[in-house]
Amino acid sequence: MSETPKANGTTEIRVGQEVATLVNTFSVDPERQDEFVRAWVEHTEKTMRHRPGFISANLHASVDGERVMNYAQWRSQADLQAALADPEVAREIVELGKFATGRDPRFYRVVSVHTA
Repeated sequence: MSETPKANGTTEIRVGQEVATLVNTFSVDPERQDEFVRAWVEHTEKTMRHRPGFISANLHASVDGERVMNYAQWRSQADLQAALADPEVAREIVELGKFATGRDPRFYRVVSVHTA
């Protein structure tokens, strides 16, 4: 039985959850990691979280300063694709890309969850 994600946007990771999970890893210059994180947080707060189908976004910064990983949940891949097709979002993504030397966006399915 699948459940609907919480309306408050809390990230829940469960096997069989019917959400689109995007994991996007960015390669960044360690001197610019904090700047990239601040810009991505602003982009998420200002723009992405207000798009239809957005559930949550969680940003992770590697301790070596070389990577930033965004774990995002959307109601569907189509919802994220619609958001990315919006000219305002596309413009912001191009600007954010100036911080990163590479990115690796992929959709995932949860296959196992372990908790204490």
